[in-house]
Amino acid sequence: MANEHYFSETPAGEFTPRQVKVRIAGEDVTVTTGPGIFSPAGIDKGTAILLAEAPAPEGATVLDIGTGWGPLTLTLAKELPQARVIGVEVNERSAQLTRDNATALGLGNVEVYSPESVPADLSFDTIWSNPPIRVGKDVLHGILRTWMPRLAPGGRAYLVVQKNLGSDSLQKWLAHELESAHPGEFEVSRYATSKSFRILEVARA
Repeated sequence: MANEHYFSETPAGEFTPRQVKVRIAGEDVTVTTGPGIFSPAGIDKGTAILLAEAPAPEGATVLDIGTGWGPLTLTLAKELPQARVIGVEVNERSAQLTRDNATALGLGNVEVYSPESVPADLSFDTIWSNPPIRVGKDVLHGILRTWMPRLAPGGRAYLVVQKNLGSDSLQKWLAHELESAHPGEFEVSRYATSKSFRILEVARA
């Protein structure tokens, strides 16, 4: 499958752009996707459930961890036009597609970075993510250790995880990890369940 290695920094193979019609923040739009990225055919089930179930994003600076071609980033940008919207993506092809799609949709408040390039002084009022579970537990835990502590005071993160890919164990691990590193600062809970997915909420006091 073309998306098996969507977490590679530089996907192999020739890039053939593909136009896909999707619904972003209540509007039907056309975006560009292509091979070597996650979910090139459109919005995947997990992301669609997060978009349907998560509360409206809030804040001046918000984050999407693992942008893909941009469905969460673009939604955040449309719903929070005055906010600074940061997308984090290791796959260079995906990162550029998100930038291109934001430009095509007239969203000038989107910035996309590799993880190590995100400005170190930024904290985030809202974090959305369909985290890349298939990268393996160690890498996934590293991603969450990096970004959850960058929630601003009063901030909220919403993560969509498939039940059969370990959502309940991930919730327990994340709660223990954050409490150990930041006692009394974070609360991790199950915000919603839909079909075969759970949405986890991480709230900072």
